[in-house]
Amino acid sequence: MSPRTDLPPALSTAAAETFVVTAGPEAAGFRADRFLAEAIGSLSRSRVKALIAEGRASRDDRPLVNPSEAIRPGSRYALHVPAAVSALPLPQDIPLAILHEDADLIVLDKPAGLVVHPAPGNLDGTLVNALLAHAGEDLPGIGGEKRPGIVHRLDKDTSGVMVVAKTERAHRALSEAFAARDLDRDYLALVWGLPEPPAGEIDGVIGRHPTDRKRMAVLAGRDAERRGKPALTRYATERAWGAACALLRCRLATGRTHQIRVHLSQAGHPLVGDPVYLRRTPGAARLLPVPQREALLAFPRQALHAATLGFRHPVTGQALSFSTPLPPDMAALLALLEGNGMESNGE
Repeated sequence: MSPRTDLPPALSTAAAETFVVTAGPEAAGFRADRFLAEAIGSLSRSRVKALIAEGRASRDDRPLVNPSEAIRPGSRYALHVPAAVSALPLPQDIPLAILHEDADLIVLDKPAGLVVHPAPGNLDGTLVNALLAHAGEDLPGIGGEKRPGIVHRLDKDTSGVMVVAKTERAHRALSEAFAARDLDRDYLALVWGLPEPPAGEIDGVIGRHPTDRKRMAVLAGRDAERRGKPALTRYATERAWGAACALLRCRLATGRTHQIRVHLSQAGHPLVGDPVYLRRTPGAARLLPVPQREALLAFPRQALHAATLGFRHPVTGQALSFSTPLPPDMAALLALLEGNGMESNGE
């Protein structure tokens, strides 16, 4: 294949490049990512695929979103390659709520909205950037350049307790403890509806959603464990407001991506505010008075908080345990539910 290319000098700069390719008849039937990779020559197919997924490609000035889309001869394709960024995260002065710090580790209360480590779309302003500023030269190289000191993570919009390693020894020991589930970790989740029974287990293999690769799902079928990983979530109802909503305490027996959010959604009790797994207005919302219903439906993030974390110190062996209260936004929801005549039933 020898597609014609048109690379106007004005579109190529030291900071970024935009490649413009006109597809000839010989390109018919090629995948868009393969065609662009071969036409440009300097980018791998996987890199082109990632750029398309990031929304950096177009066909005839319209967004090209599917890397596997068949090429249309005569169409004009453009691919924007952003400026290169530093391979290493840079320190940034971002305030941290430190619960404990010693020579080996830091325990902190991560606020909702803070991304843990740099990734496409969030290259700075992350917890890693804040930790590099806070810990100085202690962290670089610990656990990898992109994620120095990070042992586990919380989703961007999940708040709560995290531990970060400051030495290789601590990073190795804590990573092993998380992998073996040799620690205590409780989450508080505000969900729609009232689980039945009020305490129990949710067991189901979790893997990538078969049609939406940005979501996780409980997989079924004989090959489920080949496509995903077994997952077990234990829960207990802390408080309930009729059959409208409940505050659950969840404990993970495994640690899969979005595990609590996926399991509870699959069980019919999605988290209040979940932008990914709450797909429609839940029927339980009709059981709330209008002020409470509107507040819960407008909550801008998943109502999930990592409330407690207990583990043995990776060097001294001392048993450590840390707890944090609900953040103000979740606490305000509970206060609204308990006011204005809403009855709370403890379990």
